[in-house]
Amino acid sequence: MSDLKERLLPPKPASAVNVRDPSYRPSASGRLPFQGVDVLGLKKRGQGLRSWIRVDALGNSQVIEVDKFTMMRRCDLPARDLRLLDPLFVYPSTILGREKAIVVNLEQIRCIITADEVLLLNSLDSYVLQYVVELQRRLTTAGVGEVWHPEGTDLSRRRGSRSFDNMFASMSPDYLPFEFRALEVALEAACTFLDSQAAELEIEAYPLLDELTSKISTLNLERVRRLKSRLVALTRRVQKVRDEIEQLMDDDGDMAEMYLTEKKRRMESFFSGDQSLLGYRSTDGLQSASAPVSPIPSPPENRKLEKSLSIARSRHDSMRSTESGTEKIEELEMLLEAYFVVIDSTLNKLTSLKEYIDDTEDFINIQLDNVRNQLIQFELLLTTATFVVAIFGVVAGIFGMNFAIPLFDHEGAFKWVLIITGVTGVVIFFSFLWFYKYRRLMPL
Repeated sequence: MSDLKERLLPPKPASAVNVRDPSYRPSASGRLPFQGVDVLGLKKRGQGLRSWIRVDALGNSQVIEVDKFTMMRRCDLPARDLRLLDPLFVYPSTILGREKAIVVNLEQIRCIITADEVLLLNSLDSYVLQYVVELQRRLTTAGVGEVWHPEGTDLSRRRGSRSFDNMFASMSPDYLPFEFRALEVALEAACTFLDSQAAELEIEAYPLLDELTSKISTLNLERVRRLKSRLVALTRRVQKVRDEIEQLMDDDGDMAEMYLTEKKRRMESFFSGDQSLLGYRSTDGLQSASAPVSPIPSPPENRKLEKSLSIARSRHDSMRSTESGTEKIEELEMLLEAYFVVIDSTLNKLTSLKEYIDDTEDFINIQLDNVRNQLIQFELLLTTATFVVAIFGVVAGIFGMNFAIPLFDHEGAFKWVLIITGVTGVVIFFSFLWFYKYRRLMPL
């Protein structure tokens, strides 16, 4: 893992140097580091830079330092969404679809996914590094950037390549756009992390519970109490991830909002169509200015052609957006459903473990109740025996009084008093036992 950290987190380049460091000196060319960031504004606002790991669509990673306001402008996100990614605060797992980005907060994975890049909070956590490495591996093997980011100067060539690429991409069952691949890796990392914690808890819990059933002690009870506290906390986290995925699956609007590549492609096609239409208008205006003016008014062919083109394009775009939106929503829904099954399986494991703990507690309570009942029965027997012995005390007290009776003059009187008192006590004792058995107060 150490070589992975060194490879993933290289020394800060010149574009990522913190300008707040007093030991930093600008280069001789006078060029400020990290172009595009208002460094002077950072100093005025007092906002510190935060380290991010940037992974583009080609799988290239880079460590950058960006302040909060620059990140808000870059991803078009409000401040409350960035607050979800703050490691100083503990927020429940959340997946938010915005206009130009997807905010993901799943356990250790806290990132911003756009149509072109993934911005991940820089951390030395092993799961974060595994997320970056796995995302790079999938992007480099799949070549997503070649499909969704074609290069070329000709507009018709770009449109044709996109149509063919989309056609073959829709035929491939394993195809996913960039943001969905990044979201899939994040879901996989979160589900794997939670499942591993659940497995560790199971390995620790079952032997401890078996030991508790065989030997009830204060130490074992304290260990089970801590185990149950961890189980409740982990179950709450797993339940939150499951509810978040289920909420996304139930809302088609949120799933459609998360399709960033499609929205970006539509925006680019819309701007390119407007530019071509403006060029057509300007060319037509030049030709009409140079041509001679006819006294006979000609029909507005340009206006009719423009209207027909706009109607046909709007119909085509609406039909294509409806079909592709339904298809892509189903595609995202299948992706979420797969990981919903995984997280639901983890939740079932934790639920089974909680039921096992509850059964163990019930068994221990039954055992304690049984011991308590035995103690009560023994106490009842002692109370009965004490009552019988008290009869001897009463007889001894009576004969111990200072008065003279003729019975004291007989030699065998003391022996007969003991025999009669003992027989009476035994009869009374067995009478109580028969009463207990008759009323089912004691199993005899």
